[in-house]
Amino acid sequence: MPMIEAAFSHLPALEPGSVWLVGAGPGEPGLLTLLAVKGLAEADVVVHDALVNVDCLKLARPDALLEYAGKRGGKPSAKQRDISLRLVELAHAGKRVLRLKGGDPFVFGRGGEEALTLVEHNVPFRIVPGITAGIGGLAYAGIPVTHRDVNHAVTFLTGHDSSGIVPDAINWEAIGKGSPVIVMYMAMKHIDQISKKLVAAGRSPSEPVAFVCNASTGLQQVLETTLDEAPAAVAASGLEPPAIVVVGEVVRLRPSLDWLGALAGRRLRPDPFQDSNSRETA
Repeated sequence: MPMIEAAFSHLPALEPGSVWLVGAGPGEPGLLTLLAVKGLAEADVVVHDALVNVDCLKLARPDALLEYAGKRGGKPSAKQRDISLRLVELAHAGKRVLRLKGGDPFVFGRGGEEALTLVEHNVPFRIVPGITAGIGGLAYAGIPVTHRDVNHAVTFLTGHDSSGIVPDAINWEAIGKGSPVIVMYMAMKHIDQISKKLVAAGRSPSEPVAFVCNASTGLQQVLETTLDEAPAAVAASGLEPPAIVVVGEVVRLRPSLDWLGALAGRRLRPDPFQDSNSRETA
């Protein structure tokens, strides 16, 4: 279509000897940006993460080399430094390199580390943001990260550090007391410890929690529970990562905003906060 061709024609080109660090979004290929699609069509090499949907890779040039560089907790994975240096090696060989990362490269995606390595070795690069799973994945579950009847702030955090344990550097007490909505990446494995920390910080044990697994894909599953029941509910569900975990009153909006469920026949409920005195008419 002429309009689509015109949109692509004004976008920058992926040049030989350079690297694009591209966010693939939470999984649904339709959530890729135009720039990401253009980069896939031009790249000589696509170095991709484990969480990238294979349907996104189908948009790569037919003769492009696809290199897997996934890192999954508890499984043999490439070292981050080796991945970063591989990008340098490919760029120095004159290749058009696209580093495709799930979500957004700068949101718990180690994109900053890879970019710093490229700078260290004088490799030109471009950052192509993607829709992070903590926003887009929750939207596909019918859970907004902000809602004016519930919260005016949200905290994003990781559920484990580089050693695979719950991060001690996180001030759980401050977050528990100060953030009305908490969105956690890579937290499913440690939800028992995390829920206890949040309850100890003053969160209500009955506060709603949702786990969104394989967000925005055909395999998406959503588990709704409470903070105190979350560990047992996860164990009983059999669900496994990747998952986004959200804690807060916004989870109560899912029965009203589960638009994917509605497409499958679910009857959505009225706004659960419709009697709130805080609602504005504008």
